Amino acid sequence: MEPSRSGEPLVVIDHVNKHFGELHVLKDITTTVGRGEVVVVIGPSGSGKSTFCRAINRLETIDSGTITIDGVPLPEEGRGLARLRADVGMVFQSFNLFAHKTVLENVTLGPRKVRQISKADADKHAMELLDRVGVANQASKMPSQLSGGQQQRVAIARVLAMDPKLILLDEPTSALDPEMISEVLDVMVQLAQDGMTMVVVTHEMGFARKAADRVLFMADGEIVEEATPEKFFTDPQSPRAKDFLSKILTH
Repeated sequence: MEPSRSGEPLVVIDHVNKHFGELHVLKDITTTVGRGEVVVVIGPSGSGKSTFCRAINRLETIDSGTITIDGVPLPEEGRGLARLRADVGMVFQSFNLFAHKTVLENVTLGPRKVRQISKADADKHAMELLDRVGVANQASKMPSQLSGGQQQRVAIARVLAMDPKLILLDEPTSALDPEMISEVLDVMVQLAQDGMTMVVVTHEMGFARKAADRVLFMADGEIVEEATPEKFFTDPQSPRAKDFLSKILTH
């Protein structure tokens, strides 16, 4: 396994198993995510990628094994879980913005409610973040007035407003029209360059090549291979990875 840029693990996933009924969706998953590392999770549909991602902030419970973030095991519920979710931001496939709140209100809600930040400070920080993701001019609009790409960038700003230790992105571009994908990926590449710790489930191989420190290739609920993007894309080791790459890189 490649050492992360900082060498210090932020997330430690140890022998994690998860079943949905008879289906064994995560099979003895063990890996770490270093502080400041960008880990991109790829693989065929139904391989357990999203479940893996959602288990890290306990949107999915696990049957066995342990997950620790910054040395602390995932809490079961209650305040500890709320604190964890403040520290571990999540960007979903669907943007999940509050439809009845403006863009600015969407971004300031978490910091005001959870972090107890004043309205003035929350607004100022939110405008800086909206500017960073390129939608500051949309601050007073409602989400329905924005394109999908703009909404997803607001969703990223909303996560950043909580000053998270880690951001999980679960197929953040798969609901977008092709011309909007790049505007979201550009923001994600910038976050990676700024040193944000990220776990990204994606079909965007260009992003994986450009921004990942490490690629995890999953198939049938297992991590089949993990390597640097350079190594994975040019010299995959497993038949499953070779087959997967031959299908997607020829189109």
